[in-house]
Amino acid sequence: MITASAVNELRKATGAGMMDCKNALQETNGDMEQAIDFLRKKGAKVSASRADRDAAEGAVIALASSDKKTGVVVRLNCETDFVAKNADFVAFAKQIAEIALEKRPTSIEELKSLSIDGISISERILDYIGKIGEKIDITVYNLVEGKLVVPYIHGENRIGVLVALSANNETIEAAARDVAMQIAAMSPVALDKNDVPQSIIDREIEIGKAQALAEGKPEAMLEKIALGKLNKFYKDSTLLNQDFVKDSSKTISQMLNDIEKGLTVNVFKRVQLGS
Repeated sequence: MITASAVNELRKATGAGMMDCKNALQETNGDMEQAIDFLRKKGAKVSASRADRDAAEGAVIALASSDKKTGVVVRLNCETDFVAKNADFVAFAKQIAEIALEKRPTSIEELKSLSIDGISISERILDYIGKIGEKIDITVYNLVEGKLVVPYIHGENRIGVLVALSANNETIEAAARDVAMQIAAMSPVALDKNDVPQSIIDREIEIGKAQALAEGKPEAMLEKIALGKLNKFYKDSTLLNQDFVKDSSKTISQMLNDIEKGLTVNVFKRVQLGS
């Protein structure tokens, strides 16, 4: 049985109509991810971001070192918005990120083993759970190093971004902040088209073929049409090929090259609640 709450969740995730969402869930036995693909294949307009769905609460903290060559992003999850917005909880998340930046652990497990004032982070998490009565945990930790690493936090600690550029000066730092804001807003899936996982490419081709078939296009043209849609996906969803939000006449790659020839993004990390 498909519940009203499941239909509502799919509506939030996709922006599609109620009956379309209900039908999609029925066709996919209630599987949310498959239902989203089902809607896309039928040509329904689906929200580019799936982050609007009901998600775990918490705080995302992004920090960079004083020399701007190292950055960390940490997500500390909790169960309720009430706790997530509590000043003590956010301060605890920042403490964890500061220790991570100082010690540069290689994993979440190693991060949890580090100490704050002589008590391990894992023990402090257990103490916090006992204090507030709901589960909390570190669910994401990323370390980025480069010639210039810039952090950005958006929306009351709901999104954290790190971006590393290939060179470093004051002009480039301003551009890096623009890129970090773009990453937060546009949620690219990869740096460039060669970095897109094959599983995503295969999925987009399958969806493109299904959309073309639903539009009545001849079967012999489906592959060509799907590859055309894939190229649009690359432009919309890979950072260096996205239009720069502050000047849509340029891509991110072109904007950076105009600032300094050969300037590019080496790596980025985008972490948000619910992803």
